[in-house]
Amino acid sequence: SRIKTFNAQAMANTVWAFAKLDHGNNDLFEAVSEEAINKIEKFVAQNLANTAWAFATVGHENIDLFEAISEEAINKIETFNAQDLSNTVWAYASVGLENYDFFEAVSETAISKIQTFDAHKLCNTVWAFAKVGHKSDDLFEAV
Repeated sequence: SRIKTFNAQAMANTVWAFAKLDHGNNDLFEAVSEEAINKIEKFVAQNLANTAWAFATVGHENIDLFEAISEEAINKIETFNAQDLSNTVWAYASVGLENYDFFEAVSETAISKIQTFDAHKLCNTVWAFAKVGHKSDDLFEAV
C-alpha cells in the first residue's frame, strides 16, 4: 500500500481530509492505523490530534492506535496547544475511551495553558472529561 511511503503529517492530513468529507474508507483507515502505530514517534502534537479527531469523526475505533496516540501524546504533552488538547480529548470521549494517564496529562497541561483556550476549546475539553467521567477538580476550577 502507498500508505507505507507516507510520513506522519501525510497520514494525519489524509485521514483528516477523508473525515472532513465524511468519507470513512475502512481500508484506508485500517492501513493508516497500522502504519501510524509503526511511526507514532514521528508524529508531532498536531498530527496526533488530527489523527485522533479523524478516526473519531468517522467512528473508526482502533484501540491499538488510540493507545499509541495517548502514550505518544503524554510524552509530548507540553508541545500541545489548546486546539490539540481539545481535539484529542474530544476524540477519545467521542469513541468512549478514557486513558487515565492521558486525561491527567491533558488536565495539567490545559490548566497551565488555560488563557489560550477560547470558549469552544474550553467547552469541548470539559465536555470530554464529563463524557468519560474523568473528574478533574483543578481543571474545572481553572475553567
